[in-house]
This record gives sequence, structure tokens and C-alpha cells, in this order.
Amino acid sequence: MNTKPHLLIIEDDDLQYEIYEDALEKFQLTRVKTGSAALALLPKLQPDALLLDHVLEDGERGLDFLPEFKELLPHVPVIIVSGALEVRQQMAALQGPRRAHYCLPKPVDIRELKRTVETALKECSGAEIIRQFEALERAQRIDAPELLSRSTDRLARQNEICAQLKKSKSRPNISALAREFNVARRTIIRDLQELIRRGQLPAEVYPEWENPREENG
Repeated sequence: MNTKPHLLIIEDDDLQYEIYEDALEKFQLTRVKTGSAALALLPKLQPDALLLDHVLEDGERGLDFLPEFKELLPHVPVIIVSGALEVRQQMAALQGPRRAHYCLPKPVDIRELKRTVETALKECSGAEIIRQFEALERAQRIDAPELLSRSTDRLARQNEICAQLKKSKSRPNISALAREFNVARRTIIRDLQELIRRGQLPAEVYPEWENPREENG
């Protein structure tokens, strides 16, 4: 019995898929070249994560299929890997009730790809969400659904912050990020802390992150 996490990869480029085969050899991979083929396969396959390109075979666009994927696989993390998305498209893909969890640019950084897949399987999988919900139920939290929604929103926000900071050589502007995402400064600081702890951002991005005075600034 194969116990490896199963990744469904929707990618029409053969060279890109060879990169996935090398980088993700510890996982079980299934590949299709169009979103239509993925939808036809899903009744017979329940992947643990989905990697989605945007520009696909037969003129299809991966983001067009995102709502259907999330409808059919509500607890499966979706990682978009594309070099054809504008910033506004990336942000749109990471927001709303049918959002992706992560968005990586092409050419993809192999280490970042591996780290993102591992993080998605650990923190965004159906099993993890079920564990969170069961823990909230045991605590008799009547606001459990709201808390789970906040958790998903946090992951999407953190992924977008990570993408922005990797494109910039300057220090993060905490106040500007707080305004952009309509959250408190301390929430952005906690996001940076988590991203650094998970290895998604280097510590030098925010070297004073352990300074308690920043929490109240």
C-alpha cells in the first residue's frame, strides 16, 4: 500500500514536469495537462495537494478552474505555480472563498517548492483542518467555524506577504502591510514571526521580530 502523499500536478510543459519529478520524488505524482482532464480524474482520485499551472494545453487557463477544484476538494491545498500571472491575478487567486493557498512564480525555486509543498501538507491539509475542528469542538467553542475561516485567511495573507517581500530588497513596512490587509500591526508582526519560523523568510527580513516593544508599536 502506497502511503506517500499524492500530488495532482496540472502542468502542460514537459520540462517543468521533469523538474517536479526530480524535486518531489518522495511523493506520489499524477500529472494531467489541462484543467478539464483534472476535473474528469477527480471522481477517481483524492489528492493530498494540487499544483496548478495557469497557461495550460488547449488554451485553458488554470485559474478558471480554481473555483471548481475548491468546490470538489475543499480541504486540499492548492499551489499555483506560474510565470504568467500579474500581481492583481495573484492576489485575486489568494483571496475569496475559493482561493488557492500559495502562489509561486516560474522559474520555480526548487527549495521553495519543496518547502511550500511540505508546509501545505502539514498546515493546510484536510487532516489538519479536521484536527483543528475536533480540538475546537472538544473545547466547546461555538465560534469554531469562524475561527477556522480566520486560520485559512491567515495562511492566504501570509503567503501574499511572503511573495511581496521576496520581490523587495527593503525592510517590510509594517504599517503599510497592516493597511493593505486591513489588520492590526501586531497581526503583521505575528505573520512575519511565523514565516521566519517556518523558514519561508530569512530572519534578516525582520531581525527585531523578537523585540516585545514592536508588538505594542
